[in-house]
Amino acid sequence: MNIIGSTIVFTVDDLASSRRFFTTHLGFREVLDSPDFTWLSRDDAVADVLLHQRDLERPRERIAQPVVAFAVTDLAREHERLRAEGAPIVGRLRRTPWGEWLLRLTDPNGIVVELTEWIAPGGHPDGS
Repeated sequence: MNIIGSTIVFTVDDLASSRRFFTTHLGFREVLDSPDFTWLSRDDAVADVLLHQRDLERPRERIAQPVVAFAVTDLAREHERLRAEGAPIVGRLRRTPWGEWLLRLTDPNGIVVELTEWIAPGGHPDGS
């Protein structure tokens, strides 16, 4: 098998607010937009995101909170940019015990977006 692309699909209550979040704060662009779904992409190697409008006539099922993680470079700079934009950052930029820096955002529909950067032991995401 040769996988040549990936798409992450999220079912959301408010399609427009999630579309704004991903295009404003994470640099995605609209490829296709319809009343039922929006396909978002970037020019780098990240997976595409498909936002699907939840059928509001059906009862909401109990599902796990959706999470998508993106590995980035210069997370400290991204943290400052996102903070200046007023992005919905959850918690603080922190280092995990297994050697990565982690920042979490939450989109208006509850999608948790983790931005991560691997750092050498003892290092900081700003290179110091």
